[in-house]
Amino acid sequence: MLLPNDNMLNVLVIDDDEKLAELLTEYCATYDIAISAAQLPSTGLQLLKREAFDAVILDVMLPEMDGFEVCKTIRTFSEIPIIMLTARGDVMDRVIGIELGADDYLPKPFEPRELVARVHSIAKRKPVNSGVMAYEGLIINRQQRTVEVEQQPVELTTMEYQLLLLLASSPGKDFSRDDILNHLKGTETELFSRSVDILISRLRNKLKPLKPIKTVYGSGYAFVATPSDVRTTST
Repeated sequence: MLLPNDNMLNVLVIDDDEKLAELLTEYCATYDIAISAAQLPSTGLQLLKREAFDAVILDVMLPEMDGFEVCKTIRTFSEIPIIMLTARGDVMDRVIGIELGADDYLPKPFEPRELVARVHSIAKRKPVNSGVMAYEGLIINRQQRTVEVEQQPVELTTMEYQLLLLLASSPGKDFSRDDILNHLKGTETELFSRSVDILISRLRNKLKPLKPIKTVYGSGYAFVATPSDVRTTST
C-alpha cells in the first residue's frame, strides 16, 4: 500500500457494497487517491461534515435514502464534486442526478481506471476557493473548518459550526426549528426545539458585532449577511 502524500486526493465513497469499496481502496491508492467508505448515507453525511474530502462517489441504490436524496442533502451544505453511480443505466437517472447537483455520472459496471480518471478530472475543475464562503466581515472555510469575524478567528462548537454552515449555505431561506433539528440530528443525542433558540443565541454572541442571523417570527431563522469576495483568510 502506498503511503499518503501531499498530492493524494481524499475521496468519500457512499455505497452499501463493501466489496466494491475494498477493491476501490486498493486500486485507487496506486493513483494517489485515498478512499474512505460508508455503507449508510447517514454515516457518509456525518463523515462529510466532519472531515475534508476532495470528492464524493455516490451510489444511487442505497438503504435509508436513495442517492438522489443524499446528493440533494449534500448540496445544502457543501459544493464538493459528486460522481454518481448506478446499476440501472437509466437516462432519467442521469438527468435527475445532474439537476440535483451531481458533477459526473458513471453507470455500473465500470472500469476502475475510468472512475480514477473522472475523479482526477473533477478535482482539477474544483474552484480554488470552493471551500470558502465569504460575506461582509465573515469568512467560513469549510476545508479547514474555521470561521473568521472581521479577520479574527472565532471558536465554535461542532453544533454551532454545523448550524452556521446550514444557514449560510442558503442565504435568505427561512429555516424552521424542525429543519434545524433534523439537520443537527446525530450531532447531539438530546436536542429539542427550545435548544435551537439557545444554540442560535450562543452563535449570535460569538459572531458579534455582526448580525448575520435574522429571526423570522412565526417561522424560524434566516441568514442575511451580504456575500463578499474573499480577501484574506487565516492559514
